[in-house]
Amino acid sequence: MTTRQVRKRCQALVGALDLPRPFSVEALIHELSVRRGRPILIHTVSLGSSLNACGLWIATEGSDNIYVEEKTTKFHQEHIILHEIGHILCDHGITDQENQGALSTLLPSISPELISRLLARTNYTTEQEQEAELVASLIHAAAGMLTPSPSTGVRGALEAALGIRE
Repeated sequence: MTTRQVRKRCQALVGALDLPRPFSVEALIHELSVRRGRPILIHTVSLGSSLNACGLWIATEGSDNIYVEEKTTKFHQEHIILHEIGHILCDHGITDQENQGALSTLLPSISPELISRLLARTNYTTEQEQEAELVASLIHAAAGMLTPSPSTGVRGALEAALGIRE
């Protein structure tokens, strides 16, 4: 795909999302879980030392599991989660044998047969990584452009009187 095609595809995927208001990664995860009919579970672990990665998405038969580096900022964790959501939305899958090694290192007690998808990348050279990163960035941008839900009661009246909202 060309860069333009990748951008259009990612914009269409993000445009089809019903981003929660007010935006939060947790609310988006809930929305996507309902939409997909399966839970998206977030796990914080120390990934960097074992996989040289910040995030990881593993789809099992019953759930999507996102593993996020615990030793980073909350903002970075949220971006990592959005990146892994990008992989989910783009329906990316296993692309090479190195992922099997990463899986056995991270989750030695889970049989590889149970895992249907694994993504743990450390650079953005592949098209899949570029798509996932673009989706994460587009969600961030769209969430920043969302107007906050209007306040009600006294606060809402005060905002209207001060011209903060119509």
